[in-house]
Amino acid sequence: MATVPQFFRRTAIAAGAEAPVTRPESARTERDTFLLRTLPHEDVFFYCKKIDNSRLVREADPESRGKCWSAIGAACLALALLTGVLAPGAASTLAGYRIEVLRTEASNLADERRALELQQAELLSPGRLEKLAQRQNLVTPLSSQVVHLDNQSASAVAMVKE
Repeated sequence: MATVPQFFRRTAIAAGAEAPVTRPESARTERDTFLLRTLPHEDVFFYCKKIDNSRLVREADPESRGKCWSAIGAACLALALLTGVLAPGAASTLAGYRIEVLRTEASNLADERRALELQQAELLSPGRLEKLAQRQNLVTPLSSQVVHLDNQSASAVAMVKE
């Protein structure tokens, strides 16, 4: 496909006027082989100016107070919802821990009760009671000294002589 300059050149050749074809020679300049290429934005110069804002007073923004309270209210609402969602799970976990503690305590109390019942049975054994009675010089009562309280009134019991 022909470009515009070639198009005009062809029309000139077709018209009979031959133009000499000359190619421009590239103008290469001698370059120093040890010269580094320039860095990007090397010509830009930044100047740091000291700015003193100590005398400035911030202007009050009437809308910012309302926005701040709205954000606080939204955060409190989100916290309340999150607490409402997580509280039942936490309560059930704590109740499970409490149940396990109570089961352990019940097991320990049952073991202690068995040990106390065994100790009571040893203390109330007839052989032991007889040994205690002999140490304290106790004797078996006579049959006349025994009073049976089967359907007797209090006055009848009081009249029994020793």
